[in-house]
Amino acid sequence: MKVRSVYPSNADMKYIAIIPSRFASSRFPGKALALIKGTPMIQRVYQQVAKTESLDGVFVATDDMRIAKVIEESGGDVIMTSAEHTSGTSRCNEAKDILLAGDYLGIDDIIINVQGDEPFIDPQQVQQVMLAFQHKDVNIATLVKEIDSSKELFDENVVKAVVDRHNKALIFSRQPVPAIRGEARENWINHHTYLKHIGLYAYRVKTLGEIANLERSALDKAESLEQLSWIENGYDVHAQLTGIDSIGVDVPDDLLKFDP
Repeated sequence: MKVRSVYPSNADMKYIAIIPSRFASSRFPGKALALIKGTPMIQRVYQQVAKTESLDGVFVATDDMRIAKVIEESGGDVIMTSAEHTSGTSRCNEAKDILLAGDYLGIDDIIINVQGDEPFIDPQQVQQVMLAFQHKDVNIATLVKEIDSSKELFDENVVKAVVDRHNKALIFSRQPVPAIRGEARENWINHHTYLKHIGLYAYRVKTLGEIANLERSALDKAESLEQLSWIENGYDVHAQLTGIDSIGVDVPDDLLKFDP
């Protein structure tokens, strides 16, 4: 691992972005290196995140030397991690421990977990999730956006979120929540403001260490959404509203979303 010193230092706490990435993917093997407009996807994600103002560092956390080579040859920073991780949060946690051991992080700093399959992530999205930590009671933050189509509402690959009046997430689900009683499903979107979860997380260093070691909860196992384990164990997830959409890549056909 190499650490660059070109990032500005924040007086109160550091903000470090970690992009967990693996080569093996059940639905899209080698996804991290798929070309997006001629550039490997993981490289595009890194370059987009590095544009964010006030970040103190950006690292790709991976167990794959092919991914590491792409990032290092483009001037990026890599942290090599175990191949045994089953989630991006777990991989981020190991990378965090490595940074802590090297005295690059402190216990009061913030880790931003950016998914490696978001090649067009907007730096403003990263900035928005960072702003949540101006409030000292926020330990986990993420982003949500209003859903504007029934197609997206009923797409199980689009995770929906319900938040309270204080922007705290109450539930995440692959199904629309709430169901509108007495209305045809195609009309639900006209009777409620539904929110799409943007899979970008930020955590305080201490909190990341705690949630990475939780056992999977019943809701997490049912929906395959790890943030449900956090909520079931009493952790608040602050949801920042964004107007910027996110375009992820889950399967090879998703590459068709992008212009050649």
